[in-house]
Amino acid sequence: MQIHGKHYTTIWLTQDDDLQIIDQTKLPFVFETVTLKSNEDVCRAISSMQVRGAGLIGVTAGYGVYRIAKNFCGNTNWQEYMREECAKLLKTRPTAKNLSYALDRQAKIWQNNSFAEALPLLKQEAIAIAEEDIRFCKKIGEHGKTLIKEIADKKNGQPVNILTHCNAGWLAFTDYGSALSPVYTAFDAGIPVHVYVDETRPRNQGASLTAFELAEHNVPHTLIADNVGGHLMQHGMVDLVIVGADRVSRQGDVANKIGTYLKALAALANSVPFYAALPSSTFDFSVKDGVKEIEIEERSARETEYVTGEFYDNTGTARIQEVRICPYQTKGLNYAFDVTPHTLITGLITERGILEANEQAILNCYPEAKAFL
Repeated sequence: MQIHGKHYTTIWLTQDDDLQIIDQTKLPFVFETVTLKSNEDVCRAISSMQVRGAGLIGVTAGYGVYRIAKNFCGNTNWQEYMREECAKLLKTRPTAKNLSYALDRQAKIWQNNSFAEALPLLKQEAIAIAEEDIRFCKKIGEHGKTLIKEIADKKNGQPVNILTHCNAGWLAFTDYGSALSPVYTAFDAGIPVHVYVDETRPRNQGASLTAFELAEHNVPHTLIADNVGGHLMQHGMVDLVIVGADRVSRQGDVANKIGTYLKALAALANSVPFYAALPSSTFDFSVKDGVKEIEIEERSARETEYVTGEFYDNTGTARIQEVRICPYQTKGLNYAFDVTPHTLITGLITERGILEANEQAILNCYPEAKAFL
């Protein structure tokens, strides 16, 4: 990804072995990097959404386990220490499957090795998780580009209008992204595209993050209020919907940012193809019925009661500020995700190809899922 013409990933180890991230709570107004030094820093970065998005949460957890191990002081039992600290990481965001995916991979190392043996292996595995995330997202882009090109070939040079919800671009992963990876791949190949960007209340990740990404990449886009999408579909202004995913069941039910379900209903009613893009690390093969079984995170009501933006005081100085938008006696309810049933989904764009959203197609593509039947 490019920011002001310079390449970045969302998370990285410095030459001094410090763990650095882009603070996404400051975007799009301030680009700032933060060093995560303690176990508490990593947990806070995930829970406060300095890092967010299923893939990046998982990668941060992978690096976080290495950070936890580096902070081991030797005055307690090694495995008990790791078990307790990793349990804190697991509690930070309950819906994103990539979190437990990364923790499980690292657990196989610290559970079976001494501190001295485990430390370099944990670093190696954290880097491998990040590199896998990049590799899978790049492949998602290549597979998804074929869908966009098929539509473009029928439009005689007119842009393919793509609607997305929340942020599933490179800011939600280590690089490339899931839902936006096909957009970037198509755009870079010279295919004309235009993206309708849902603002994505209550935290406005579409307005602040997706629009920021697209602007940095010079992709044509338009910011819309969350409830405009159905109207656009009714009037033939959307060719394709692509969203991300935080956890997907083995029959293809997709947990994603709250509001995704409503977009899928509108897409079905207007015969608009609706796809979810995800790497295999987002599948939870232990879950069959996503609506019934996937835990939905409930975040602070404050996020619905306030909005954050750039404010200029009477001296012309800009600062980021929260503004309350409802009466003080009004309390908010803030479910962070909803589940879109597989019956509403045209297909799943994965690193292994484009699949139908049903259990048989997923089992055929991911034979390892059969172990969970």
